[in-house]
Amino acid sequence: MELDFFTGGIFDTHCFYLPKERILVDAPQDCAAWLKKKGYAVELLLLTHGHIDHVVDAARIRREHGCQIAYHPDTLPMLSDPLFFKRLGFGWEIEPAPADFFIQESPSLVLQSLEFQVLEVPGHCPGSLCFLAKKDRMLFGGDVLFAGGIGRWDLPGGDYELLMRGIRGKVLPLGDDVTVLPGHGPTTQIGVERATNPFLVNAPA
Repeated sequence: MELDFFTGGIFDTHCFYLPKERILVDAPQDCAAWLKKKGYAVELLLLTHGHIDHVVDAARIRREHGCQIAYHPDTLPMLSDPLFFKRLGFGWEIEPAPADFFIQESPSLVLQSLEFQVLEVPGHCPGSLCFLAKKDRMLFGGDVLFAGGIGRWDLPGGDYELLMRGIRGKVLPLGDDVTVLPGHGPTTQIGVERATNPFLVNAPA
């Protein structure tokens, strides 16, 4: 799989670009400028979840590229209300970016000629999605599973038990050979996390 990535914003948030399919996964701050500098064209923007650091450039990218935007239905409130995050006590406004279509959990979903398995793994954020590129065994994991950690659960809508159930019941069974491309930090593999991640090694099955 051809793949490029950019890290932007104060939380060092990753986005991933697939040149052949013209798919972008997530839209952190300054991602739109990076796309322009690289000469990349986006036809489909997939959002793993609705937290501000992953979606802040979404509306601008749609304007500049004429692309479609897709995410889980539970993400809509975060992307449709400019003051959503301010009402939660954060100092950010979001430019609305309504979905062109919604995506929910599916064993097989073809997007831009690429087949994904879509997992719904809330607990870090309502409507969190992970996208497994089935042929390449690569998981665009958002903020669900990190190298040595898991997504934080102390933000509004977070739930530790729900997150852990999703990781153990949906992510780990994908197989140890699956490469995880998280929303923050280094790339990892499911097998490495199963064996070394303190949240998974020490947590009850």
